[in-house]
Amino acid sequence: MSEQKTDGTGYNQISESDVQELITLLGEKYVLFRDREELEPYSHDEIPGTDYRAMPDVVVRPGTAEEISAIVKLANRRRIPITPRGAGSGLSGGAVPVCGGIVLGTDRLNRILDFDPANMMITVEPGVITNEINDYVKASGLFYAGYPMSLETCFIGGNVAENAGGGKAVKYGVTSRYVLGLEVVTPTGELVTLGGKLVKDVTGYNMVPLFVGSEGTLGIFTKIILKLVPRPRFQVDLLCLFPTGEAAIAAVAKLPTISGVQPTSIEYIDRLAFNEACRYLNESLTCGDCGAMLLVTLDGFDRDRLTEDYDAAGAFCQAAGATEVYVADSAATSERLWRLRRAIPEAFSLRYPTQSGEDVVVPPASIPRVIREFSAIAERYGICIPCYGHAGDGNVHARICAGPEWDHATWKQQLPVILRELYAVVRDCGGRISGEHGIGHKRIHYMSCVVSEEYLDLLRTIKQALDPNGIMNPGKVIPPRNGDAR
Repeated sequence: MSEQKTDGTGYNQISESDVQELITLLGEKYVLFRDREELEPYSHDEIPGTDYRAMPDVVVRPGTAEEISAIVKLANRRRIPITPRGAGSGLSGGAVPVCGGIVLGTDRLNRILDFDPANMMITVEPGVITNEINDYVKASGLFYAGYPMSLETCFIGGNVAENAGGGKAVKYGVTSRYVLGLEVVTPTGELVTLGGKLVKDVTGYNMVPLFVGSEGTLGIFTKIILKLVPRPRFQVDLLCLFPTGEAAIAAVAKLPTISGVQPTSIEYIDRLAFNEACRYLNESLTCGDCGAMLLVTLDGFDRDRLTEDYDAAGAFCQAAGATEVYVADSAATSERLWRLRRAIPEAFSLRYPTQSGEDVVVPPASIPRVIREFSAIAERYGICIPCYGHAGDGNVHARICAGPEWDHATWKQQLPVILRELYAVVRDCGGRISGEHGIGHKRIHYMSCVVSEEYLDLLRTIKQALDPNGIMNPGKVIPPRNGDAR
């Protein structure tokens, strides 16, 4: 391995002495650098296809915050890019080492450090699987309300890095609502504590929200303090079938205000998405002649009140045009419906190998316009753009699926044009190009579609201040100015 700088990036390549320093620090077992098969899983996340992949030079798997600090100090001193990685379940290429260098896996930092039921808080390491938090605290009557759809596989550190949303955000909000404190290794290798077990804190700048959602570009989390909330005793799901997608989506924004009910979630699923998930899971559920459906979840502590609420929500949906309203009031039937919803992305990935998964967010009342205009764009280009997602909070997942006769060259040429048309619709509705999946390197060059250059300059100023050598997850989130090397 050479000491020379990589062509045009300003970064140094990993040298033999760098590798030996990492081995001395971690042990040879936790440093991967020769075997391409061992390195390959770290070259991608869950984006379908191969267009957003990039190989690391070295993968390290530290077990302590002090080891992470030492690794980052080495990377900063030698100007070697370093990419933090959780479970690799992302959908924006955020954990992909686009500039090579070091991938730093957090899977060994997987301990629950402190459960504090008196304060309704828990302190965890970033490699804890999100669902394990709720398994751990369940007996206490508490739960962690952050609910990404991949909660059985994703790491809490990745959820915090992306400010993950998910199915319960309508009622409970997104990840940032629950992060009270962080321990972070900065891009220069310093170990810093932000926030703590405090519900209120105005001692200086509010730094925790800056790091939540920063996609690993400002530092690496080593401890996370989360707020917990009382676990509702009862839950009911309604599957409401509508004759058209327009009728279903038009009901979303009106459901809480007209019915007087606050849903936990309102998921929109069009007919194509539902059928693909059923086919993928070999499920026998049918949606009849419906064009789309809403999956509405309600929860609470009083069974009688919850019954009144789901009666009111169901009556509203029927008045809004639903032809059928099915009630799932047991854990088994509820899980059957949610399993279908969670399976949609994987089902589409299998069915349409050439596709682009989008994650736009608009004010909830603008969703009908977005769905309508996305459908018109699909018709113009002779493709399909099925939509589904967290309609209750304005977050729509749209899958741009290549036309059957398109070769890869056509796809590469047409996709940027289609994306800019989609993002123009989103911009005109006052929206943004990602609600929860992140920018990563998949969407980095489309940031200017929805935000100003002045805003991007502000992000660049923050990044430069915290990461003067630009080593921390480079090539993500912030597009370079014209002429910048990175």
